[in-house]
Amino acid sequence: MSSDPWGRVDEDGTVYVRTAEGERVVGSWQAGSPDEALSYFRRKYDGLVVEIDLLERRVRTTDLAPKDAETAVGHLREQVVDAHAVGDLDALVKRLDALTEQVAVRREERKQARVRAHDEARVGKESIVAEAEELAESQSWRQAGERLRELVDAWKALPRLDRRTDDELWHRFSHARSAFSKRRKAHFASLDAQREQARVTKEKLIAEAEALQESSDWGPTAQRYRDLMAEWKAAGRAQRDAEDDLWARFRAAQDVFFAARSGVFAERDAALKDNQTAKEALADEAEALLPISDVKAARAAFLALGERWEDLGHVPRDARPRLEGRLAAVDRAIRDAEEAEWRRTNPEARARATGLAGQLQDAVEKLEGEIAKARAAGNEAKAGKLEKDLAGRRMLLEQAQKSAQEFGG
Repeated sequence: MSSDPWGRVDEDGTVYVRTAEGERVVGSWQAGSPDEALSYFRRKYDGLVVEIDLLERRVRTTDLAPKDAETAVGHLREQVVDAHAVGDLDALVKRLDALTEQVAVRREERKQARVRAHDEARVGKESIVAEAEELAESQSWRQAGERLRELVDAWKALPRLDRRTDDELWHRFSHARSAFSKRRKAHFASLDAQREQARVTKEKLIAEAEALQESSDWGPTAQRYRDLMAEWKAAGRAQRDAEDDLWARFRAAQDVFFAARSGVFAERDAALKDNQTAKEALADEAEALLPISDVKAARAAFLALGERWEDLGHVPRDARPRLEGRLAAVDRAIRDAEEAEWRRTNPEARARATGLAGQLQDAVEKLEGEIAKARAAGNEAKAGKLEKDLAGRRMLLEQAQKSAQEFGG
């Protein structure tokens, strides 16, 4: 009989393995020595060890699914329990028990990971839906449309939730996108209608502008063209492909009229150039009246000069404001001199100024007397108060005397 720590072969060739529960038969050996029999069955044990080593490595280093790992552990456990092998089978069972615990831990980790992923996906999808519902009210059509497309891609990248939650969130997301699309479609339909109306309006404006382009009624026609331009701006823009063509036609009609008007005015201005030269000389003559020493002589000279000015007639339009401004400045200077002379020689005004100065002089002398009496009586408080009143009256007196002097008083 031959044996080792984990098994033995008896005299009739029966092979036993030792376990915690006692010995059990694992086979029979008749073809060789007992040592050969034990070696054969130890090799079978070694094969089980290799398989368990491989499974432990897979569980430890790969993403083997817990369900597949449990199936593999169960399969190996059956092999170990019923193994026709000699070795420490109890140790193999313990290793399988430890693997079972590891797989259970892995299963729980995966469960928690799925819960976290579900929660993160739910939060992500709720965030997407909230943003989409906000964008549904936006009028930034291009930016909002692009962002909604990005949100669709973001939704697809997230894992599915439970069916009910996922369907509810998708329904809200889809509704927001549809609401935005409807609003955008309605907006652009309205815009197209407005642009079509603008096109019709501008066609009418062009027709009128073209009808006026040969007019020689320069003032009213120029004003009507300005009105047409205001109506053009108020009409808004037509379709992009039509707007440039419409504007070119409208502008061309105006150009015909204003080019003709400019030509006529240029000829007229050339004919009026001599008038401008003559009025320049009259303006110089008028300005020579300044400064004014004799008001009546200056006014008489200015009136005579004005008659000559009117006799000369029109000057070129661009020179008219400057020339008339020079003459008006001389007229204002003469008027100011006349006003000053009237104030100086007005008897009523002179009398009022002289009388007021006299009244104020009397008031000042009276206050001075009262102040002297108060000080003589030792009443400095009253004297101080009267001094303040005296200062105000003296100031008024000074102004009244100055005014009286202007009237020669």
